Amino acid sequence: MSFIKNLNQESIVLAITVVMFALASLLLPGFFSANNLVAIVRSVSVLGILALGMAMIIIGRGIDLSMVAIMAMSVACYLQMLNSGMGEGSALVLALAGVLAIGLINGVLVAYADVPAIFVTLASSSFVFGFVRSQLINTDAVPVPSGHWVEILGGMRFMSIPVEVFLFAGLALATFLFLRYSKWGRYVYYAGDNPEAARNSGMPVRPMMVLRYVISALIAFIAGILTASSLHSINTRIVNSNLLYDIVLITVIGGIGLSGGKGGVRNVLFGAALIGIMLNAMTIIDIPLLYQNLIKAGILLGAIIVDGILNPRDEQTAQQGDI
Repeated sequence: MSFIKNLNQESIVLAITVVMFALASLLLPGFFSANNLVAIVRSVSVLGILALGMAMIIIGRGIDLSMVAIMAMSVACYLQMLNSGMGEGSALVLALAGVLAIGLINGVLVAYADVPAIFVTLASSSFVFGFVRSQLINTDAVPVPSGHWVEILGGMRFMSIPVEVFLFAGLALATFLFLRYSKWGRYVYYAGDNPEAARNSGMPVRPMMVLRYVISALIAFIAGILTASSLHSINTRIVNSNLLYDIVLITVIGGIGLSGGKGGVRNVLFGAALIGIMLNAMTIIDIPLLYQNLIKAGILLGAIIVDGILNPRDEQTAQQGDI
């Protein structure tokens, strides 16, 4: 047991990623081609962006189950308003206002009403999906208007690499700088490590919690825009898909402890690389989606067990009930 506790999950994940990449390159036809490698990076870009928001929440001892609903429904509303003839500025402002409102409500309920984050964000996810789908849009998929900047964004390349890869890199750098070098970013770690001590020392723990959920909602909207740009539409059924579990999988398997106060952007990058390679390899092998989901579920369960061993929950974590 002492040997297990001394293991570094980040190093283990990196080693597994390198081995898996090498084996796939040698054994799977077409895996190491330039087009496939670009496809792998592109496929994990949106997942990685969402995982950045989730990581920020989990480091501060929370969880956000509303990210996928915010991502899909906010962009669907935005595109619906554009398709109905509303101006670009008005549609974007209204969509962003809705995103900020949901993030603010999530944060206030968790921080000031002391409702466990898992229940708050699960309820807001169901509400956002149900309200938008029943009251504001009447189709599952909402197309991007022809010639719109979102459509143009999806076709942009730099050195044959899709633009969303660079946006993922930029957001990863911004998140790293925020968490490591800003005062409020350090508050996230302090509050995640020991929320009572952080509060007693005078840190604005509750406003910081609200800020994290607002940032998470904004990141979800950006991920939704990139999804719509690559597919030229947004499908609201994605809310009922396994995307949320993939986000949590990347975050946890990368080494961000559910007990809070540990991890960073590097863990998200390693987790995204591992999951991207694994999913691509399973697709080439032609493993049915049902079994792919079963494999991912098993890996997520294993990652949670390992996290419980490496990052044991303390009494404050259990009392707070955020996870």
